[in-house]
Amino acid sequence: MTDPKAVGLRPRITSAGLTFLAITSVGWGFNWPVTKYLLSELPPLTLRGTTGVIGAALLAGLAILRRQSLLVPRQMWPRLVLAGILNVTAWMVLMGLALLWLPASEAALIAYTMPVWASMLAWPVLGERPTALRTLALVMAFAGLGSIMGGSGLSASAAKWPGIVMALAGAIGFAVGTVLAKKAPIKLPPIPAAAWQIGLGCLPVAIAGLSIETTKVSAITGTGWALLVYSVIGQFCIAYVAWFAALARLPASVAAIGTMAVPVIGVVASALALHEPLGAGQIAALAFTLAAVVLATRP
Repeated sequence: MTDPKAVGLRPRITSAGLTFLAITSVGWGFNWPVTKYLLSELPPLTLRGTTGVIGAALLAGLAILRRQSLLVPRQMWPRLVLAGILNVTAWMVLMGLALLWLPASEAALIAYTMPVWASMLAWPVLGERPTALRTLALVMAFAGLGSIMGGSGLSASAAKWPGIVMALAGAIGFAVGTVLAKKAPIKLPPIPAAAWQIGLGCLPVAIAGLSIETTKVSAITGTGWALLVYSVIGQFCIAYVAWFAALARLPASVAAIGTMAVPVIGVVASALALHEPLGAGQIAALAFTLAAVVLATRP
């Protein structure tokens, strides 16, 4: 429930929230080329589902070691399941499949239209009226994304449309989950909250993948195993926990805009690791996006 006394007040921006947001952006940014590479060795549902389940199990073990309870109050279960579907299941499945049709840089570009949907929803749902600085930040962020489009030659060809639609649907779903998490927060510590959401979100994906896809473990290379470890530890055990911690400490619109650094990191990392395009457009995007993040996160 929204505290009526809080209506009209600007949510605080904390240094801890910004630190967690930076960790999230780096972890998710690097994961785009990692996932793109791994899809050459593993099918998408199996890859996304099994790494998530393993990551959730590790997080649950960490919570137990830290003496944090994994018990969920009965009234929290509907929120937890909905968050798992929007923030994990839909995102993992749709983005994993989008990468079958799109380069990692283009998929990241479309996925991170998410902040505009979150900012649009945050006003009517949360009363987070956009300030002039945050509006300017959104404009600059999308100017950065436009620079990437110009630099990498994003082509909405018929062959790419399935990937474009899936990436856009995943972005909108994640935005809805972000806003709802602020409207009806899950009152659990970040590690147990992440363990439950990732586990609930990824378990059906893993079951579906193992049931309908053919997985050849023997075909996984040494590089593939190393990147699988990163996907589990970096994406799930670090970045997702940092995201939930950031979301608890920042306004939804600020947290969403702050993640605009992710596609720039993803584009640069994809260029270096996968030899995807990197030119003046990507460099301009870096400048625009970092400036947008600075503007959006100013108190």
